[in-house]
Amino acid sequence: MKFRIGQAVDIHQLDESRPLILGGVKIDAPKGLVGHSDADVLVHAIGESILGALALGDLGKHFPDTDPAYKGINSMILLENIYRKMKDCHYRIGNIDATVLAEKPKLAPYILQMRQNIADCLCCSIDQVSIKATRGEKMGFIGRQEGMCATSICLLESEDEL
Repeated sequence: MKFRIGQAVDIHQLDESRPLILGGVKIDAPKGLVGHSDADVLVHAIGESILGALALGDLGKHFPDTDPAYKGINSMILLENIYRKMKDCHYRIGNIDATVLAEKPKLAPYILQMRQNIADCLCCSIDQVSIKATRGEKMGFIGRQEGMCATSICLLESEDEL
C-alpha cells in the first residue's frame, strides 16, 4: 500500500506526586500524569497511531505495563522503538495531527518544542507534525483536572512505492 492511516486516543489520570511530561517536554504544573512509564499521553497517542497504521496492535502489546523494563521509561524512547518498527516496514511519516485535551496548564508556550521533539524522534520535518491543545471547559474528567487525553492521526507513506 502506498499510504496507511492510523488513529489513536490515550488517557491518563493526573496526580500531584508526578511530573507533567508532554511531547518529551517537562512542564511546570502542579499535577503530572500517572502511568507505568513517564505517562506522556501525547507521545503515547502518536506512537499508537503509527502502530495502528502499520496494523501492529497497540502500545500495550509492544510495551506491556507488566514488564519492569518499562517502569518509569521516557516515552520518547518508546517512540524511537516505534520509529524503527515503521522503518522496518518501509514506511515514513507523511504527517501527524495530534490534540491534547487538558484544562490546565496552558500548553501554547510548549507546543513548538513538543513538535520539534516529535519530528526529531521520527526523522521528519517539524512541518509534518501538528500539535494542538484544547480545554475541557470545566466539563468531565478533563475539566475537573482529573486526567488528560490526547488524540493522534498519522499518515504514513510507503518508501517502496514512491
